[in-house]
Amino acid sequence: MGALHIPILRWGQAHESLETEELFHFHTGEPLAKMSQASLGLLAKDLRHAQRARDMLREIPVRELIARMAKAADLFKNAALPLGDGEQSADDFIRQQSGTTGLPEHLCRANLEKNYFVLANAGRILDALTRGLAPDILTRGHGVESRGVIASFQVQSPVLGMVLPSNSPGVHTLWSPVVGMQLGLVLKPGSQEFWTPYRIAAAFAGAGIPREVVGIYPGHVEVGLEIVNGCRRTFIFGNAETVKHHEGNPRVQVHGPGYSKILLGDDAVDDWEKSLDLMVESVLANAGRGCINCSSIWASRHTRAIAQALAERLGPVEVKPPDDPNAALAAFTIPGRARAIHASILEKLREDGAEDMTAKFGPRLVETERAGYLRPWVIRGNSPDHPLANTEYMFPFVTVVECPQAQVLVKIGHTLVGTAISEDPDWQRELLDAPQIDRLNFGLIPTTRINPLQPHEGNIFHFLFRSRALQVDADKARRRSSNNLSGH
Repeated sequence: MGALHIPILRWGQAHESLETEELFHFHTGEPLAKMSQASLGLLAKDLRHAQRARDMLREIPVRELIARMAKAADLFKNAALPLGDGEQSADDFIRQQSGTTGLPEHLCRANLEKNYFVLANAGRILDALTRGLAPDILTRGHGVESRGVIASFQVQSPVLGMVLPSNSPGVHTLWSPVVGMQLGLVLKPGSQEFWTPYRIAAAFAGAGIPREVVGIYPGHVEVGLEIVNGCRRTFIFGNAETVKHHEGNPRVQVHGPGYSKILLGDDAVDDWEKSLDLMVESVLANAGRGCINCSSIWASRHTRAIAQALAERLGPVEVKPPDDPNAALAAFTIPGRARAIHASILEKLREDGAEDMTAKFGPRLVETERAGYLRPWVIRGNSPDHPLANTEYMFPFVTVVECPQAQVLVKIGHTLVGTAISEDPDWQRELLDAPQIDRLNFGLIPTTRINPLQPHEGNIFHFLFRSRALQVDADKARRRSSNNLSGH
């Protein structure tokens, strides 16, 4: 199919702007989309109507919304859905998404399955996030819990704002359940990965969820800042500077680098070979694009042997076309991005204390006519203080860090996912108490293996709803109930 015109969705209504951005397939060069760009004035005007999205969704019982989301899941996965001035099949979606993000097509399909699962299981996910709270309590703002006490939850915003990235489509599993909580969505999609938000919005509409509860505003950086300023609750994705800029702002939840890690305990490190497959999967899965990919492996000894074994598995991985079912690497589709990252790593390698274990497997940078690739890179670091000891990149990159077990929790810093391989009960207790680890795995569980029924980087329900005390005069409540029963 030819290039589509992707409009701004102003609470479900398509709007074409004079300013557009053209996108081309990184491999074939064919035009894929011309996307309208939102202005600050237009977005500010639309945000004044955010409460309407909440009001419309509260008219639909949560259980009915969940049923419609399950229907939307099937449409998202299988149907030909309207998109801009055309139509998009599921196969079109996969190819177009691959064409702008650089992800191999089979990985785009795997991410489609992740988003499908969350939509299809919205009821189970909502139950897990709320710890079994009766759904009507969200609608009314109060009710009686299963243990017989009054519960009250105060909504913090009528909508959730999202400033989205382009690194991996799996990130959309974080926001799609929000409609089931009867809250609207204001989305600024990533400049390369806007396909999933538009397709989910079309699937919602096709399943009977009001179009007016979702707004999608593609645009430049200032559009994201306006969403942060205009929404009382916003998710934003970015680098370490973004995290620091919004630190301490209760209205904003920032998702930055994950710095996910595998931690080998002293009682398990001598048998590190048993964990090698786990390490490879944690580094290579989803082309290394996610914050949950392992960026460093920490052990007190055998670090050279571990790094060498990883290099033997990862170093030979080659660049393949995006439609190759065995393609394991993603292209960097922004001109110069791959070359800049490559130069940055080489600069850090010049400092003492780091050894490139993949050097013998050929160059790490591969450039094509329209894109760049970085092949997997394995570094051995003899100190946790080396600049590459705790660094994250958007490709399969890992540093094997030598560090005494007693110093690991002092040195690792923020860790989105920590897989700890140890049966030492004392160290397990320290790991459980470590505030710098968000998600903790014990045993042979890859850092990339996520359970959607577990909260990711904080519970989104607690971010959007505040538990508060509520007391009701018992006699007045009884009289009101009696009058209702009498027909008065």
